[in-house]
Amino acid sequence: MLTHFSNARRIVVKVGTNLLTSGDGEMDEARVQSFCNQVAELRKQEVQVILVSSGAVGLGMGKLGLTKRPKTIEQLQACAAVGQSILTQTWQKHFEPFGIVVGQMLLTRDDVRGRNRHLAIMRTMETLLSQGVVPIINENDSVSAEELEIKFGDNDILSALVASITKSEVLAILTTVTGLLDLENGERLIPIVETITPEIEGLAQGTSSETSVGGMTSKIEAAKVATRSGCGVFLGAGKTDGILVDLLNGYAEGTFFLPSDIPLESKKRWLAYFAKPMGKITVDTGAVKALKEDGSSLLGPGIKHCDSDFPQDTLIEIADESGNVFARGLTRFSSDQIKAIIGKSSDEITKTFPDRKKSDVIHRDDLVLL
Repeated sequence: MLTHFSNARRIVVKVGTNLLTSGDGEMDEARVQSFCNQVAELRKQEVQVILVSSGAVGLGMGKLGLTKRPKTIEQLQACAAVGQSILTQTWQKHFEPFGIVVGQMLLTRDDVRGRNRHLAIMRTMETLLSQGVVPIINENDSVSAEELEIKFGDNDILSALVASITKSEVLAILTTVTGLLDLENGERLIPIVETITPEIEGLAQGTSSETSVGGMTSKIEAAKVATRSGCGVFLGAGKTDGILVDLLNGYAEGTFFLPSDIPLESKKRWLAYFAKPMGKITVDTGAVKALKEDGSSLLGPGIKHCDSDFPQDTLIEIADESGNVFARGLTRFSSDQIKAIIGKSSDEITKTFPDRKKSDVIHRDDLVLL
């Protein structure tokens, strides 16, 4: 038995579009009722549940008589606007017999990027949970052009970010397949993933569904985000009767991604996953080694290039000389100041900027490796 999962007191459950809707864009109310029964059972065990529910676009497509996912942002937003009310009403309808109230929260990337809004989401979520409400989370697709345009992962990544914000112990991503499968070896189920390696990522497949935009690739990306936050991830078939109850008893069939032994602290989680980088710099091999192996701050002499424009106290990406982004951090220098110190020694940098006590461009407390 995996005790991290069986001992969980707070769980985020992500339910995909294909589990909630039938082929004609209607809600599968029997499936919704099954999930509500399971959530009610978990609550009897004093487990708090947060639902990340896809389906708004698919439901809107059905209501508007569309058989293929629209190509334009405006059409997608219209489908989301029509479908979101149906989605929330259906969840509330089937939770009603258990005396459970739901609370809808629609989020965009901008909501989790800004530190203040990030904290506001956390406080709201904690208040809802403390009052016995089941939060129903979805992307705010009706107004968020960016997420729709870049295919945010059919809520997979959003569910991982929610798990991180709420310090949940488990993220359950329920889908139409049994778990992570090795398709080259007879569709063998991978039961436990201790570390997400390039080989594990290579097992991912996309999706050809007209209503969903995720796939195994986005689910593995979500697992990477969540496990680094100390959250275990389960990937399994949502059609299996009682799968959530089995999960919290530690023996559900599927793939268990084990959490990192050293989860990122709150500030570094925000730097790694929530905030939007405003620029990028390139550093030399010595700086890469110092940051990766020694846990050092980024010093001015290690910077090779700065092709972006950004102000001081901005989140930027750090790349090696091959162009691979391996870290992020809050820079104490603006882009103009960085360009002025490239090629200079630490002593020369402190002379150029006498108000700086050190040549730290990014302090290690403000830096996170990706």
